[in-house]
Amino acid sequence: MKWSEICIHTTQEAIEPISHILHESGASGVVIEDPADLIKERDTTFGEIYQLNADDYPEEGVIVKAYLPVNSFLGETVEGIKEAINGLLVYDFDLGANKVTISEVNEEEWATAWKKYYHPVKISERFTIVPTWENYEKVNTDELIIELDPGMAFGTGTHPTTVMSLQGLERTVKENDTVIDVGTGSGVLSIGAAMLGAKSVRALDLDEVAVRSARLNVKLNKVQDAVTVAQNNLLNNIEGPVDVVVANILAEIIVRFVDDAYAVLKPGGSFITSGIISAKKEEVKEALVKAGFVIEEVTMMEDWVAIIATKQA
Repeated sequence: MKWSEICIHTTQEAIEPISHILHESGASGVVIEDPADLIKERDTTFGEIYQLNADDYPEEGVIVKAYLPVNSFLGETVEGIKEAINGLLVYDFDLGANKVTISEVNEEEWATAWKKYYHPVKISERFTIVPTWENYEKVNTDELIIELDPGMAFGTGTHPTTVMSLQGLERTVKENDTVIDVGTGSGVLSIGAAMLGAKSVRALDLDEVAVRSARLNVKLNKVQDAVTVAQNNLLNNIEGPVDVVVANILAEIIVRFVDDAYAVLKPGGSFITSGIISAKKEEVKEALVKAGFVIEEVTMMEDWVAIIATKQA
């Protein structure tokens, strides 16, 4: 099977929304080439090992890559992607060069491209993200290993917003808690919540590709007894009460359903939000407070923000 590699030359700020657009367009995953990764200081708290090759990165800006099957609809799909990316200007995103290029690769090259960018990464005190093809042994008995295949879904589980969300779950989820994961994507947060002891996790996503991918990853990690994956638009028609709601999606989307999140949470329940660029931090905080939440914790990683808020008891 032949695949088309689509490359978007853009900025750090636009990585998350462009990745979302590519996923919505049927991409099987996203590769991010950011030259800032070559020079920035690394947090080695959890023992990460970084091996980066400067030849893999652009001289300036950021390259976001995705892979689409070559078929009769490819031209329309690419034009739709370009239009959606240009539409981000309405939200004041800096798109940088905003140059889109297309090249054809065969399936073997596609698989090799994924594996070059994806290795086991320990992202918190307990969680380690491991690609399905890697052999990895636990370092200690408390370690929780989440297996993911980046060829199956959007996101590899190691983006700062996902890392902060998992760390937030680690600090929040208790044994037998009930959890809702809004915009589950690959299902990584739902898997993490189940591994932390949640007895019931509802993984929701509007996109059919994400729902299928999340179900595969849930089974891969053997948490299907606790996690239910369903297609749904945010929290529309979802009833509670639950202990935790987690959402790693764009700030513009989060502010649209803070009232619904408040409604489905138990008194004292937690709302973990990420996917927020630093410029949108205050907007999300204001929306949370207006809905009745108390801000408990705000964390930052690179230019990304995660917030943990609680519903007043």
